[in-house]
Amino acid sequence: MTKILVLYYSSWGHIEQMAEAAAEGARSEGASVDIKRVPELVPEDVAKASYYKLDQKAPVATVDDLPKYDGIIFAAPTRFGMMAAQMKNFLDQTGGLWYTNALEGKVGTVMTSTAAQHGGQEATILSFHTVLLHHGMVVTGLPYSYAAQNGSEEVKGCSPYGASTISNSDGSRQPSKIELDGARYQAAYAARVATALAAAKSG
Repeated sequence: MTKILVLYYSSWGHIEQMAEAAAEGARSEGASVDIKRVPELVPEDVAKASYYKLDQKAPVATVDDLPKYDGIIFAAPTRFGMMAAQMKNFLDQTGGLWYTNALEGKVGTVMTSTAAQHGGQEATILSFHTVLLHHGMVVTGLPYSYAAQNGSEEVKGCSPYGASTISNSDGSRQPSKIELDGARYQAAYAARVATALAAAKSG
């Protein structure tokens, strides 16, 4: 059975919702899925004062978890057009995996969120891809066969680079159906690719 990890960071719960939707999508393709999050770097008193969502049920991942999976769905909000520091700090600890090519040939795909509609979603995902390529991962996105990402009938995230959501600067906007469905579709697609790659290796 194909094993998929959904690895995320979420301050206020928006990306947590996208991660859960992604897990649903991967499971729809018959994959075994774990949801884990990277450690929080913000001191607890500061996080509480900033209304961070601290009751997230996903266990905290370790770097050694990553090679156990056929594919990894990464989800992290943007900070000034780049991935949040919590996710980057975690990935900066994967040098040992890089040295041993432990993630080479595994599927990697990325989801994100921003406060504003044009707050750097595509920049975040594309710069995130650089890390995956250094690890030799097979990068997938959100194909245009997910047609709901097109059109301008409503404000929405998602692009061919990956699913995304918009939170508003005060966090009041929650992921829409189109955005959550995009996460499901992207994850299902990544799971199919991971399954095909695993079959090719074993065959």
